[in-house]
Amino acid sequence: MKSNVTEIAPAIYRISTFQPEFRIQFNQFLIADDEPFLMHTGFRHMFPLTLEGVATVIDPATIRWVGFSHFEGDECGALNDWLQVAPHAQAVCSLVGALVNVNDFAIRPARPLNDNEVFEIGQHRLRFLSTPHVPHGWDAGLFFEESERTLFCSDLFFQPGEAEPLVESGVVERAREAIIAGINGPMPKDMPYTHYTDQTLQRLAELNPQTLATMHGSSFRGDGRAAILDLATIVRETLGNPDAGV
Repeated sequence: MKSNVTEIAPAIYRISTFQPEFRIQFNQFLIADDEPFLMHTGFRHMFPLTLEGVATVIDPATIRWVGFSHFEGDECGALNDWLQVAPHAQAVCSLVGALVNVNDFAIRPARPLNDNEVFEIGQHRLRFLSTPHVPHGWDAGLFFEESERTLFCSDLFFQPGEAEPLVESGVVERAREAIIAGINGPMPKDMPYTHYTDQTLQRLAELNPQTLATMHGSSFRGDGRAAILDLATIVRETLGNPDAGV
């Protein structure tokens, strides 16, 4: 296996590894700037592949920030490997994530972020949005890069199989197929539907992203607002409907 590296927006790189046993792409994202930011670490066993991919863009030792949505193996399993390679690196995550999981797990304390907190890493500005249980986990949050209007979506828009790095259509349809397959599959409740799920997706749509950096499958360039609103409708009609897919 090897990681494929693609620039999906100016100075924002998708580092993708296909795992045939899962039939899923695992994507990390690197923002090359004064204080380089890595979104997702991948599993521990993927670390050498991700490291190799990052090294084609920057010196991995210069990573300053490591972000992720929620505490899960593919989100932050290799966090300590990155903290060892990059001596000035620090995890950034939700306050709940830092207090409940990361500060016990990581070899260095995380920087907890408040909802809507913004921090600059050079030419890029990152806004953190607290999104409990979207896609899942009470510690969940997402990052929005304001300069290039890139939303790091974590498991939203999940698409199984091998996919093109960046597309301008099709991600909503493939995400819908994956949600329906999941309802009828072995893990039907991976994304809970709560009274604020739709509210959270509407809030993400209001960011008007131009690029959706998806953790599994193709990233999307285009009208991100419309894509998120379409996904919100699908989620409401499937996950919000107890009879859907049964």
